[in-house]
Amino acid sequence: MLVAGRFINGICVGVTSSQVPVYLAEISKKETRGSIIVIQQWAIEWGIFIMYFIGYACSFISTTPTASFRTAWAIQFVPCVFLMAGIPFLPRSPRWLAKVGREKEAIQTLANIQAKGDINDPLVVAEWDEITTVLAAEREGPKGWRKFFKNGMWRRTMAGTSVQAWQQLSGANVMTYYVVYIFEMANLTGNTGLISSGIQYAIFIVGTAATFFFIDKTGRRPLLIYGAIGMGICMFVVGGVLGSYGTYLPNGLKGNLSVRVQVRGSPAYTVIAFSYILVLVYSLTLAPIAWVYAAEVWSLETRATGMAWASVANWLFNFAIGLFIPPGFENISWKLFIIFGVLCIGAAIQAFFTYPETAGKTLEEIEIMFRKGGPRPWHTKPGGSLLDQKILEVQAGGRKESSGIAGGTEEERMEYGEKRAENV
Repeated sequence: MLVAGRFINGICVGVTSSQVPVYLAEISKKETRGSIIVIQQWAIEWGIFIMYFIGYACSFISTTPTASFRTAWAIQFVPCVFLMAGIPFLPRSPRWLAKVGREKEAIQTLANIQAKGDINDPLVVAEWDEITTVLAAEREGPKGWRKFFKNGMWRRTMAGTSVQAWQQLSGANVMTYYVVYIFEMANLTGNTGLISSGIQYAIFIVGTAATFFFIDKTGRRPLLIYGAIGMGICMFVVGGVLGSYGTYLPNGLKGNLSVRVQVRGSPAYTVIAFSYILVLVYSLTLAPIAWVYAAEVWSLETRATGMAWASVANWLFNFAIGLFIPPGFENISWKLFIIFGVLCIGAAIQAFFTYPETAGKTLEEIEIMFRKGGPRPWHTKPGGSLLDQKILEVQAGGRKESSGIAGGTEEERMEYGEKRAENV
């Protein structure tokens, strides 16, 4: 029963973690899309923080041998009830409605989201033209699994899955899942260690909340690149201090072979401080941005399935890292932090060379950026959306290239796409 419940719970978490960013990306305005998706990560961190202390409180329940963990797991059902009750009141994605042929409903939903229900608003008209233009071109493209690799799609497939993989390979979970071990290495034990761990989760919440205010102005690339570099530096410092000043414990700390090195005094404070700094940097950068970026890079035809695969990559590496860390601590001790530091630098390098900037662009413009002949990633910057120009055209009554292009020829659509790519 326990295994079955965990299995079902895992499937449901996997589905929601992959599709919520997609949904938020498709109903958000381009200027605030990043901030809206960040709310998901912020909510997750609140859940982790609350459940951490619920678990701590439940540890004092001693009525039966299993009462403590049963109580903690049962409480998980409470937010599920609120989620189920609220879902029917959420609007459908206008892009999904367009994809399945429900145009009138799609236009009205788009108008409700963007213009308080006014279907004649220039923003609604311009964005609807953009959606139908790209959707028409996609429908003439490859089908099945080929659509994830043909016509430049392999770049998006690589970007969407790799950014999720790097989020886990950065080693942040060393500082979250196994923070108690790290603080024991820094000579913090008992309730002191547990409370210090709780502070770490609070830092997580504050950091991600701050990201909400600047993610769409700063852009995705700087946060991914400099965030990975910052985390790498923290990993090198923690590993270096433990390796240089630590006392080796051949039998582990009180029999715990995962804690085979311990520092005291100033080195211990350094380990604790940089553990907190790493969590802060992670909460400001890779933790929320990986979900934002992975939700943005897919085409309309591949977004739901592609994001699902990206989430699979995230959870697979999460699972693998979870298995690797305890024996890693046992066998190579502080060197594990050096390995993760190197991986963080690798993440920064790939982000620089293969991740174009998506902030301030519509989802349809992002699709064009990944096409063959698109701009070099390091030449892209936030903003510069052509949707603003199209809105002016609609307001002026011109609507150049807009109204008829969705039903035009392949040559017309390609010409339109090339013009857009030149300006992205």
